[in-house]
Amino acid sequence: MQNQLKIAFIQTDLVWEDPKANRKHFKTKFETLSQDVDLIILPEMFTTGFTMNAEAVAEAMDGKSVTWMIDCAQEFNVAITGSIIIKEEDNFYNRLIFAFPDGNITTYDKRHAFSLAGEDKVFATGNQKVIIEYKGWKICPLICYDLRFPVWSRNTADYDAVIYVANWPKPRIAAWDALLKARAIENMCYCIGVNRIGTDEKQNEYCGHSAVYDVLGNNITPLRPNKEQIEIVTLEKKHIEYYRNKLKFLNDKDSFTIE
Repeated sequence: MQNQLKIAFIQTDLVWEDPKANRKHFKTKFETLSQDVDLIILPEMFTTGFTMNAEAVAEAMDGKSVTWMIDCAQEFNVAITGSIIIKEEDNFYNRLIFAFPDGNITTYDKRHAFSLAGEDKVFATGNQKVIIEYKGWKICPLICYDLRFPVWSRNTADYDAVIYVANWPKPRIAAWDALLKARAIENMCYCIGVNRIGTDEKQNEYCGHSAVYDVLGNNITPLRPNKEQIEIVTLEKKHIEYYRNKLKFLNDKDSFTIE
């Protein structure tokens, strides 16, 4: 078990529907990391941008992007996570891949398809919540629109951190800021949101606001809207344990099932 978990998140523009260019771009970012980290977090659909043209850019689980994530995780001795478009049988998925340094992977399929953009008409949705255990930390990986659904995000598994990878547009960025903070407070965990910047081919503008919130809802990262950045943050297990033991809010949580 590690009492600390050092994460790096990459907030950057994405090349529209060009997995090769995006993989190359992120690889150069990995090479610039000035210190060892445990986990690198990339945005939602980091190889393509948030496109509904799934047929043209989807990959298989043994395709180039998943293989690239595994290879980079091993090369840099770090876990890497972010979502990509996967085709499996006759379905497309917005699938988060968590690649471990030892070459293994865990996946999570986005539960809530973004109907406003027609994602529900193109992508199948997942129905399994995933808790990843890594270096003594329990991590709940979620994707963008999932942030608006607190019941799905609810900390019923005693996780230490929840991650939202996103393509969250500028007009609704106030909701992004508020909901990340709320998810941290209500779940008494670190809440990490990683969003892109730039403008995509659909003229959707993104302004970042990637951040890490602690158990009390404090933003512990510098806020740099519209700036490309690699931010490194150290999470502290003792911070979680201290406030959970002192305040005990999770002891009073409701029991429920999700259909």
